[in-house]
Amino acid sequence: MKKITPLVSVIIPTYNSGRTIRQCLESLRKQTYKNIEIIIVDKFSKDKTIEIAKKYNVKIIQSNAEMSEARNIGLKEAKGKYILFIDADMILSPKVIEECVKLAEKDERIGGIVIPEITVGKTLLTKIRKFERSFYENTEIEAARFFRKDLVLKVNGYDSDIIFYEDHTIPQKIEKLGYNVKARINAVIYHDESNLTFWKHLKKKYYYGKTARKYLRKYTSHSLKQVNMFYRYSLFLRNRRFYSKPLLALGVIVLKSLEYVASSLGCLTELILRRYRR
Repeated sequence: MKKITPLVSVIIPTYNSGRTIRQCLESLRKQTYKNIEIIIVDKFSKDKTIEIAKKYNVKIIQSNAEMSEARNIGLKEAKGKYILFIDADMILSPKVIEECVKLAEKDERIGGIVIPEITVGKTLLTKIRKFERSFYENTEIEAARFFRKDLVLKVNGYDSDIIFYEDHTIPQKIEKLGYNVKARINAVIYHDESNLTFWKHLKKKYYYGKTARKYLRKYTSHSLKQVNMFYRYSLFLRNRRFYSKPLLALGVIVLKSLEYVASSLGCLTELILRRYRR
């Protein structure tokens, strides 16, 4: 009996990703599941991102699009039955795609699959982020990355005008169609955040906050927990493991508090500018 191996399209937005793109593509090359195509949507990188990518069997598209729209551009070119959206600073463990395909092929009601993520890096911030992320399993904070392409097309991909929790827009739209988007595999993705600083991280949260009101209005059912400071803190404080590493625990509380301030300022700035434009 012939083994069924549907094509998987992996879509990677890039911008000046020369530091990480090689390890990302190497991890895709080493996947146990081989029937994949790789589509890079590059925002006209000024470093060696494209030069490195060309050494691999990838399709390269260049566009000035933001992250969500870049993913949608890649989606239009994808030929696979399944879509995997990843970032250029991610390293896939060898069985990620194999486990996703096996799980999706077993149940047609699975529309999206969550892949566990582990933050890697030697800085204090990455250690805090790794500790924080370890408390999000099976919560609204996680989002699926692997999808059936037909369902992604049916919901018109990512919301290109939203960057606040943009990873969650596709899963929530597919879930509304009645599909399971919370299926989960064991293989993990390692997220290389070693180049991230506190300042860069908070600037990003401020930027994301500019579309927070759009996200909150459109995705109220999930966002009530996702942006709820007390819900987020309860995930930490009600878990005994949180107290096993007091310095990291303190770092998580401080970091989340600063993130809320930065996002709120971004939201407030956008609201003031909108009123001024009127």
